[in-house]
Amino acid sequence: MRTDDLDYELPGERIAQVPVEPRDSARLLVDVGPGTEPADATVADLPRRLDRGDLVVLNDTRVLPARVAVRRSTGGAGEVLLLEERADGRWEALCRPSRKMAPGDVVTSGGGRIDFEVGDDLGGGRRLVRPVVKGGPFVGNDQAPLLGALEAEGELPLPPYITEALGDPERYQTTFARRPASAAAPTAGLHVTQGLLAALAERGVKVATVELVVGLDTFRPVTSEHVEDHPIHTEHYRVPERTWHEVKATELEGGSVVAVGTTTVRALESVAHTGNLAGRTDLFITPGFDFRVVDRMVTNFHLPRSSLLAMVQAFVGSRWRELYAEAIRRGYRFLSFGDAMLLTCTASSPSGATPQG
Repeated sequence: MRTDDLDYELPGERIAQVPVEPRDSARLLVDVGPGTEPADATVADLPRRLDRGDLVVLNDTRVLPARVAVRRSTGGAGEVLLLEERADGRWEALCRPSRKMAPGDVVTSGGGRIDFEVGDDLGGGRRLVRPVVKGGPFVGNDQAPLLGALEAEGELPLPPYITEALGDPERYQTTFARRPASAAAPTAGLHVTQGLLAALAERGVKVATVELVVGLDTFRPVTSEHVEDHPIHTEHYRVPERTWHEVKATELEGGSVVAVGTTTVRALESVAHTGNLAGRTDLFITPGFDFRVVDRMVTNFHLPRSSLLAMVQAFVGSRWRELYAEAIRRGYRFLSFGDAMLLTCTASSPSGATPQG
């Protein structure tokens, strides 16, 4: 598939800078199939769009306040953005200015609570760093001291297209978030309120969770000529046994599995294609993919030329263009703080799972 097949004109004024209140008042464009105009709704209307016995699955990862302003040994300013921890306690990170941070350098957070020992260059602006929290002693590999220091000195890594300050950092967290681990929010889940969850339960719709640790590469544009040549970095996922049991029970009972967000789709389909309830996934969902689990998807509107848009095309085909054009015409808000869509899978091609790694 050519990457320019995922291009479209996104007017700047359609990029949402602030989230709406309340969360579930975000608009919801409901795809009702080829040849039919999509319906307008809100996320609060979602329970009425689903059936008793359906299963809604959410990604309950929490975003780390992982963007830390630092001072270099020369006194110059810099930044470390932690992406993901490795087993040896080092982290993959984006360091700026990367060319002025050599292996062996130590940079210090603005408030002085964290030193970052700079390690190897991983390419693409990535470095290995080892955070050292001052004020120990600390026992074993306990993450609590680092998390506490990041809460005090770090900021949430908002996407670069959001240029307005966020008044309440919790608005870039889902209301059901649990373990702090991700470098970006599972943005479709930002619309979900406790009231919405209660309304789903009253409707007879079950709710379950997965964890997929979201990396920044999920949102980066595809720069290769062909989508399949785009390098997808692996991400950690975990699907609880209870959730997978609910998925299989829903299938047996004829209900629909409704994934809230592309990251939830990736976690569920990774289990379906590998048989592993947890691990690292390099699943790249492109047109022709065999969706084995997810029947419907709630998802925000994505950047042009992105791997997420490739997943949407895999899910509903080239009709995404009509849906996006209609959303722009109707004044829907796009990207992380924007509105959402409810899509029904119409994929019927042979498996197009593209493992990389």
